[in-house]
Amino acid sequence: MHCTFEFDMNNNKEIYEFGKVAKQANGAVLLKSGKTVMLATVVMDKNPVEEDFLPLTVQYIEKSYAAGKIPGGFVKREQKPGDFETLTARIVDRAIRPLFPKGFLYPVVITVMVLSADEEADLQVLALNAASAALYVSDIPIRTAVCGIRVAKIDGEIVINPKLSQLENSTLDLYLAGTKDDLLMIEMRSIGTYEPEILPPSMVDPMLDPTLAEEVVMIKNPNAFDEEELSNIILQGKEAINSACSEYEKYFIEVAKEELEVEIKPEKIDENIWTYVDEIYKDDIYKAINAMAKSERAQHLEEIVKKIAEDEIAKEQGWEEDTIFKVVDKYKRKIVRDMILNERKRADGRGLKDVRKIDIETNILPSAHGSCLFTRGQTQALVVCTIGEKSAAQMYELLTSKGPEYEHFMVHYNFPPFSVGEARPIGAPGRRELGHGNLAKRALEPVVDVPEDKTIRLVSEILESNGSSSMATVCGGALALKAANIEIKDLVAGVAMGLVIENDKYAILTDIMGLEDHDGDMDFKVAGTKDGITALQMDIKLGGIEANILKEALIQAKEAREHILNIMEDAAKKIEINEENLPTSKTITVHPSKIAQIIGQAGKTIKEIIEKFEVNIDIEREKGKVKVTGKNKPKVIAACEHIKTIAQKEEEKIPQFKEGEILKGKVKRIANFGAFVELPGGIDGLLHISKLSSGRVEKVEDVVNIGDEVEVEVLNQKGHKIELALRQVFK
Repeated sequence: MHCTFEFDMNNNKEIYEFGKVAKQANGAVLLKSGKTVMLATVVMDKNPVEEDFLPLTVQYIEKSYAAGKIPGGFVKREQKPGDFETLTARIVDRAIRPLFPKGFLYPVVITVMVLSADEEADLQVLALNAASAALYVSDIPIRTAVCGIRVAKIDGEIVINPKLSQLENSTLDLYLAGTKDDLLMIEMRSIGTYEPEILPPSMVDPMLDPTLAEEVVMIKNPNAFDEEELSNIILQGKEAINSACSEYEKYFIEVAKEELEVEIKPEKIDENIWTYVDEIYKDDIYKAINAMAKSERAQHLEEIVKKIAEDEIAKEQGWEEDTIFKVVDKYKRKIVRDMILNERKRADGRGLKDVRKIDIETNILPSAHGSCLFTRGQTQALVVCTIGEKSAAQMYELLTSKGPEYEHFMVHYNFPPFSVGEARPIGAPGRRELGHGNLAKRALEPVVDVPEDKTIRLVSEILESNGSSSMATVCGGALALKAANIEIKDLVAGVAMGLVIENDKYAILTDIMGLEDHDGDMDFKVAGTKDGITALQMDIKLGGIEANILKEALIQAKEAREHILNIMEDAAKKIEINEENLPTSKTITVHPSKIAQIIGQAGKTIKEIIEKFEVNIDIEREKGKVKVTGKNKPKVIAACEHIKTIAQKEEEKIPQFKEGEILKGKVKRIANFGAFVELPGGIDGLLHISKLSSGRVEKVEDVVNIGDEVEVEVLNQKGHKIELALRQVFK
């Protein structure tokens, strides 16, 4: 049935069109918003998989033609997904996945294609809404709508679903997803703001003309949100989601297909095996749970399973090893959760709020610009900072951007299999690696003011993983920046929070390890400074979270963050910066007229400087800026001094005139504000238009022309600057 619904809410006008395209899919929708058109489809395989997991795949694909572009590169068609596409698909997946019931084993593929793009549209918000609509009206038996919104804070006001141009002026970027009853997912980052600041001559390193050195620069101020404010904003966003989902469901039900009959495979636990394990192997499982290393715990549990399978009763009853393993795994989960809820005790003996032991070493790599080995419990990240030139930035192009953009601060996260004891070769980074790297970047970016002429890259190599390696990346990344002598406004730390909840009992866990992530009900990563939160990411496994629990988790995370930051601050004080490794750049200012002497005839002088001091030199002629860059700091300084000497020698050659002195010269050049007169000694003086006559002069050429010989009076001389007044013209 062809049907169209139009919604105007949360600052978005959305038109959903059903029954027009992709009719062979289980569900499909065309979503239009402004100039944006998206096609979302849902297809389900009729045959369930044997494994006990939800085989859901989400694809988000941007077509270049949607923005009137042809793909760049040699092959003129869309290639593998870009980072934005991968991260958007991940967002949709995380919001949709909780809707499927436990035991749903049919492969499902959700595809969202951008067919037309509006440069002001928030494609991540629209992608989730389109995917949810296609799933809701399909014959797959899920009748719960999900809505995504973005929340900004602009000029102190909360704005729901801002335009992309508005988001540039926001201090907050908060993405929320949920149903009419529950909040399912949070992605948040704070955005640093820039304010103008005038640098005095002493900071710009003026040389011959201090008036040229004073400069207005944009200084970055980090923003962080305290827990109370952020909780209130999230609740405000949750209300907007609830009302939107109610509206969607009210109308979408009219065109929803008749539900298919699908088999929900119940979680079967053999009661006989459960009883046997409880009576005979309870203590063994307790010991396995308390094994410190993740790999040791898994090995102990496998040994218990094999031991049970070899028992006489197991052979008599025909218990299969796979069945025993499932029972042991569920029994292990019960013990872990019971310990936390009833004994307020965790598998490794910690209290609910305890952070694992932290060890920090900095600059352990002799040839790297900056490095930090951050270890927290059995999670270890080696984060390395590299400083490059501006040209080393990562070029990328978004569908909504007018042209190529450049990323000057990069965070790359690698998760090799050996970090969890798996015997697999290292492969290309997947969605998880991109997502974790993006989270760490969002946490650190507000405090990093990348120099205008630099590019900074952080690489996190996860060497061991048992709980929140992304937050270890944040901590190690902040210290690696410090170790590379990069100015950051504040240190940033991150911690992963967990939740176990059953009926009216709940426990919030600080610094969760892998076991608690696997058997818990929430994964909540919070990063920030001592002033507040700069980034967070939350995924709920149980269908939603109460407002009071959310706020309590944020407060508990703050306590942990401050504890970690204290340790990091102590480590930062002990950093020994390897100056010899760091690329050094120094900018000096000379008068633009001296640039020619620094370059020399046919570039001879500047080439000699580059070869002699092993540096690179960039020159801005109009501003008289000379930037010297090299790997050796003493050589950079020596090159700067050499350049100053060249300029000073030229300065010494400037003839000196007395105020009121009468001179003869020739008009060399004319501008709309006056004429330049060549004086004795080959130096030029400025004859301003106001000094051509006692009366008003409309046009310089009305009084003098190029080549005219003139008599002038010296009004003022400051080095190379000479102001003149016209006395007479010799025609």
